[in-house]
Amino acid sequence: MKKLGLVGGMGPESTIPYYHDIVYGVQDRVGKNFFPNLAIESVNAFDVLRLCNEQKYDELTNYLMQAIKNLIASGADFIALSANTPHIVFDRLQARSTVPLVSIVEAACNEAIRLNKHRVGLLGTIFTMKEDFFKKPFYSSNIEIITPTTEEMEYINLKISSELELGIIKEETLQEFQRIIKRMRQEDCIEVVILGCTELPLLLNDEVSPVPCLDTMKIHIQRLIDLIVE
Repeated sequence: MKKLGLVGGMGPESTIPYYHDIVYGVQDRVGKNFFPNLAIESVNAFDVLRLCNEQKYDELTNYLMQAIKNLIASGADFIALSANTPHIVFDRLQARSTVPLVSIVEAACNEAIRLNKHRVGLLGTIFTMKEDFFKKPFYSSNIEIITPTTEEMEYINLKISSELELGIIKEETLQEFQRIIKRMRQEDCIEVVILGCTELPLLLNDEVSPVPCLDTMKIHIQRLIDLIVE
């Protein structure tokens, strides 16, 4: 089986389910007495967000590349970033890495294709919602990505950084997210909503969302399990 290298810490609240779900997902495939060989290199989520906010993408690439090099040195056969936002420099990282990187964006796009969805809402950090890196593979597959209003995006980004990244869950935040999704369903006719930040499942899921959710973290994890056991 292949060894996974995971760039974690973006933030810790999502790194934990990556580790847990990968371990037990692999065990479900091959047996309870097996633990997959994986390594985690933890980085600072707030450093990543700061570099994105300052548009210092060369510096961000170098920062994440050091983590990737450490994972390669540990024997990783392939690498994954345990967050959506740093995929803004995914192509740069892949070009410099000597092992494959597995994209959370491509995994989410393939799932939308499998489900035959054509109009999808996107929630995430303001970088994920505004920049093109997340939208490109969807557009190439004739899937339209709809984002919230500018004011709504700023609210979502604030709540991710000031609450969800810290593991803080508030009922009033959930209610406002539900209002935003409901408006997008009514005005933009979205069929599903992409949880394009790996902290969003702390707040949202199919049970509380006005439309079904595409949880990028869960989708990514399943793809990583496939690669570990293939």
